[in-house]
Amino acid sequence: MERSDYNRALALAAIFQTASLVKDLAWRGQCDDHEFEIMIGSLFAFDADTPSEIFRGEANLRNGLERIDVQLKSGGKPPDMEITRYAIGLIFLERKLQARPDRLSALGDGLKAAERQVEYFNLAHDSVIARLAEVYQETISPLGPRIIVQGEQTHLSNPNVAARIRAALLAGIRAAVLWRQAGGSRWKLLFGRNRLIQEARDLLHRLNT
Repeated sequence: MERSDYNRALALAAIFQTASLVKDLAWRGQCDDHEFEIMIGSLFAFDADTPSEIFRGEANLRNGLERIDVQLKSGGKPPDMEITRYAIGLIFLERKLQARPDRLSALGDGLKAAERQVEYFNLAHDSVIARLAEVYQETISPLGPRIIVQGEQTHLSNPNVAARIRAALLAGIRAAVLWRQAGGSRWKLLFGRNRLIQEARDLLHRLNT
């Protein structure tokens, strides 16, 4: 994948968009269905090479692109620390995952198994989401430290909502892989923040015209 501001912006947008979905599920018990399916679908885009292809177009990352502008432009404390915490946690866990070939292999096997379920159901079917949640628990959670999700206990204790949260977090790991492949790093977030913001704004302007 080309290491460009364009690809980095889209990958970071996907991370923020996932974090936003996790927050919505935790506090409201629901989230945008289309955005959720786009993120889940990215887990099975094995033959796609770029963020634009994996998420089926820039427009499907509009929310995440808007988040880049909001979360990074403050320069100090982000306006939504919860979303930022999830995003940073996903990037950190992805780096730990790369150091564990055994976990990577197990993750690939788990996704292949879930893909077979998609053939019979659909991306957002409860059976598919439950399998993806299991894959997250088996391959990502043990890496530690776990991402602590805050929210309404009624929703967090609901098995279906909890499964959707874990499946969304797994999609966030996928986005973090793309961020790294595009040349993203902690330093890019610190010192390349303005370029990412400008790239996100340019993309949003193009989508709005």
